[in-house]
Parts: sequence; structure tokens; C-alpha cells
Amino acid sequence: QLQLVESGGGLVQPGGSLRLSCAASGYTLDYYAIGWFRQAPGKEREGVLSISSYDDSTYYADSVKGRFTISKDNTKNTVHLQMNSLKPEDTAVYYCAAEMYGLGSLIPGEYDYWGQGTQVTVSS
Repeated sequence: QLQLVESGGGLVQPGGSLRLSCAASGYTLDYYAIGWFRQAPGKEREGVLSISSYDDSTYYADSVKGRFTISKDNTKNTVHLQMNSLKPEDTAVYYCAAEMYGLGSLIPGEYDYWGQGTQVTVSS
């Protein structure tokens, strides 16, 4: 069973940066698409960005283009989410998810494995 654990969340001022990590155990991530999602209070879970299992193509929500990037560290079986120029509207619980042989969808329902989430709060 693939298990995912997020880390790196916290409180940051507007304009600041955070780096989230998604550490996988149980299986190598080589064959999995990884997506980062977020859910703010009272809102639906939304896709932020993702990376394909086939060719490492990346996909971004319009709201984070130019600010967030995703990267894979195959040696540590970990995926990172680098978040720059953070805004108060980025405040949410952030989740990573995995889908075997996935294309890198931003649709939550297409992912089979989820982490427990990590809180990101952007506030002055």
C-alpha cells in the first residue's frame, strides 16, 4: 500500500515562500502521477498542480502559475511543492495525492492515494 505524508506547512506572511514535501513509502513514485490539492474552509478541494507519471509533464491551476512549482526527488521518493509570492487566498490545507500510471490530472476524484494534509496559512 502506497502511503503519503506531507510536511512543511505553517504560517507565512504575504509575499513569503514555503516548500511542502510529500514523502512516499511502500512503493516507488516512479509509476505514479502526483497531484497537489488544497481545500480552504467552506470550499471544495481544488487541484493546484500535478506531474505526470509518463514524462514528468506538469499542469498548473491558473491561480498559481508563475508562483508555484513541483519537483520530484527520485532518490528520496519525495515530491516537493515550492510556493512563492504567497497570498492570503492561498490559505488552505494542502494535500498530495498519487495515481498509478496517471497523466497528471487536477481532478481530485482521479487519485487513489492521499496524504493527511498540511495547513498553510498566509497572513500578516
